[in-house]
Amino acid sequence: MPKLSDVKFPADCATLPAGFWSAVGVWVEKPHVVNKRLCGAKETEAKDAEDVSLLLDVPHDPDVLSFLTCKVSPARTHERDTSCSSSVRTFIPKVSDGANLQTEVVLRDFDRQQVTFLPLEEDAEGRVSLKKSNVYQIQLCSHDSEGWSLELHVLSPDAWFSDGVVYPKLPWLTSDLLPKLVRWGSECRTSEFKSTLSLLPVEKYSLVYQQLKDKYKSMVKVWPEVTDPEKFVYEDVAIATYLLVLWAEEREEKGLTDRQSFVDLGCGNGLLVHILTCEGHPGKGLDVRRRKIWDMYGAQTLLEEKAITPGEGSLFPGADWLIGNHSDELTPWIPIIAARSSYSCRYFVLPCCFFDFFGKYQRRQCKKSQYKEYIDFITELSQVSGFNTEEDCLRIPSTKRVCLVGKSRNYPRSAEAEAEAEQRRARYVQSRPTTAGVAGQSGSSWGAGFQPRDRVEVVRNCASLPRDFVDGVVLQVAKSLLGMTVDEGGGDNSDWNRGGSLSVSEVAGLLEQETLQLLKKECGGLQTLLKNNHQVFRVEGGRVRIRDWRDGNTLRADAKRKPVAPGALKTRPCWFHAHHAQGCPLQAELCAFAHGTDELRPSTRPLKKMKLEAFVFSQSS
Repeated sequence: MPKLSDVKFPADCATLPAGFWSAVGVWVEKPHVVNKRLCGAKETEAKDAEDVSLLLDVPHDPDVLSFLTCKVSPARTHERDTSCSSSVRTFIPKVSDGANLQTEVVLRDFDRQQVTFLPLEEDAEGRVSLKKSNVYQIQLCSHDSEGWSLELHVLSPDAWFSDGVVYPKLPWLTSDLLPKLVRWGSECRTSEFKSTLSLLPVEKYSLVYQQLKDKYKSMVKVWPEVTDPEKFVYEDVAIATYLLVLWAEEREEKGLTDRQSFVDLGCGNGLLVHILTCEGHPGKGLDVRRRKIWDMYGAQTLLEEKAITPGEGSLFPGADWLIGNHSDELTPWIPIIAARSSYSCRYFVLPCCFFDFFGKYQRRQCKKSQYKEYIDFITELSQVSGFNTEEDCLRIPSTKRVCLVGKSRNYPRSAEAEAEAEQRRARYVQSRPTTAGVAGQSGSSWGAGFQPRDRVEVVRNCASLPRDFVDGVVLQVAKSLLGMTVDEGGGDNSDWNRGGSLSVSEVAGLLEQETLQLLKKECGGLQTLLKNNHQVFRVEGGRVRIRDWRDGNTLRADAKRKPVAPGALKTRPCWFHAHHAQGCPLQAELCAFAHGTDELRPSTRPLKKMKLEAFVFSQSS
């Protein structure tokens, strides 16, 4: 088999050969982490070498048979009690109709430290054969003088077929896959958490996510909240997909016909409730604060402004599932509330911020990450609450992706068993510290000591300060910087004045005490105000400078911004055009800010509301 390329491991790499097989496991089981056009893969065991050979229909092919001569075991581990193991993996593209999924045989040879991928194809009559054009092999090689390297061998490089999804172009194996395998093999890390979507059939998830994304993607264009629509819309679509597939599997497993009902505790913007409702699940969302977007969903989406305090008045005996999606201070209470609502009530939580029953979660001294420790805490209290608790990892654009699911109880359904379970729950809640550092309170109000968040959100990021006040501080600081004669790290020697630099404490010395006291009431104070005025200032390493939009650092930091389209209207005036003695260093057509009122775009908020109302009407009809 011709050698196509090789990539060397670091000279001091001490994780091999175990790291190689760990990296191979990632590529086989989770190809989507490299190939972004895949949703995942499903791996099943092959019986033995003879069956694999017959499956490939190449028992006499000398080019391929050499990779099938070792004794093959169905074991999927990398233990050395057998020399080879084989499996069949099925690729699941992100965009697919679920039919005719591509499969291949994966043959691991532990003696020769190599893994061979043998693609299969099916003809019109259903006969399976080997797709020889795309057979490739990755081998770990040891060179006494040069150390370790990964070699890529391809059976027929000139005949390689690329479909752009399962099989990218051949150079991709060299430029993308091999370097990733080397990095993974060098690190040889083991995750604290399970693989993504470990509780669901990935192929079903892929199909449902594709359908929901197409159905609700128009929400991005009409999103009225201040939060990032790209993140929040697609994240809630992914969470809704997870729940819909989870519930569909539950209905199939239990023989249920009715769709599960739900209550979303701490529902926030309510989009998850809206999607689940539109997809046929009866339910509602509760949150301590109403959001602007609520009124735009339509009457079929039930959202209620209500402070939830754990107790007998906050039980939901009629709900099949309780949901906690980034539910903050309610997160540890949701398994308790579900357990006390009814024996059949289940729950799903996606923890984010770290809360205990009566305040912030106090970390213990241990070697785990804080996130892992908190997930273990929620798992423990869930099990104490009476649930068989399962953990999974979602595919969402968030660093907090681990969810916990309680689908069944770990004790029998009887009055005696329920009484014992309730005693365990009560003791566990009472054993946890409150904000005052004492044990939780017992009694009829089992949530005594719990503090729900304020109904009115306090904004402390300098955004609530009067605009005139902010503009005055910005102008005062900018004039002081521009008035400095020494340019400390100013950059090139152009004629445009970039001023000097001051530490944040030196900037504070320029301001009156009354101004500083007002800023102290805001989260971050003076530094937050300066960073919020990103157009004017650069705040790095504790020093404040005038921002030059021609500077390479600024351009790299702002690389995600789209270039200004010719004739496009802009949303904010250019500070430098109005206040700098030499004007803006950029030409008007190159500047992202308006050089005059004729370049300013009028507010689009009413238009967004009209578009969203039209969207909601189309969904409901």
